Amino acid sequence: MVYFNVPEAEYLDYKQQNNGDEHAKVQLRMANGKVFDQTGVIETIEADFDNTAGNIEFRAAFPNPDKVLRHGETGSILMKKPYKNALIIPQKATFEILDKTYVYVIGNDGTLEQRLISIEAEIPHLFIVKDGLKEGDKILIDGLRKVRAGQKVEADFKPPEKVRAELELYTE
Repeated sequence: MVYFNVPEAEYLDYKQQNNGDEHAKVQLRMANGKVFDQTGVIETIEADFDNTAGNIEFRAAFPNPDKVLRHGETGSILMKKPYKNALIIPQKATFEILDKTYVYVIGNDGTLEQRLISIEAEIPHLFIVKDGLKEGDKILIDGLRKVRAGQKVEADFKPPEKVRAELELYTE
C-alpha cells in the first residue's frame, strides 16, 4: 500500500477527470528516480480534508512480486492528466524576468517579439502553454541570450518532431 496526500485543487481535477471512477491507475517514482515497474490502483480516498494542510489522503495498492517496496519508503505518485489540444514548447525556448515567463516569437519579417506566456503544466523538457501563444507561432529555441526584442533574425525552421527528438541531448 502507498499512502499519499493530494491538495484540494488536484483532488477536484482528479474527480472531474475520472468521472467518479475512484479506481484510477497510478505509477510510483521511487526515491532513486526510477518508475516502479508495476502499476498501482487507487483503492481509497479519505472522507475528509486535513484543514491545516488542505490535503486529502489517498491510498493506492501496488503489486510487489519482487519485494522491492518496503514499509516507510518515499517516492512520488504519478497520475495521468490528459490535455486536449495542448500547445507544447521546449522549456529551453523560455526565459524569465521577475517571475514571469517569456518566449521570443519570430514574425513573418524575421523580427523578434518578446511575448509573455502562462504555463499550464511542466513535463520533462517541455511546457504546456496555457496562453500567450497560438498554433502556428514560430518561436526562437536557441540563442536566447544573444538576441533582444525588435532584432531581426534569420531562422532555420525545424519541424516539431525533430526539435523534440533533440531535447534530451540539450545541455546549457
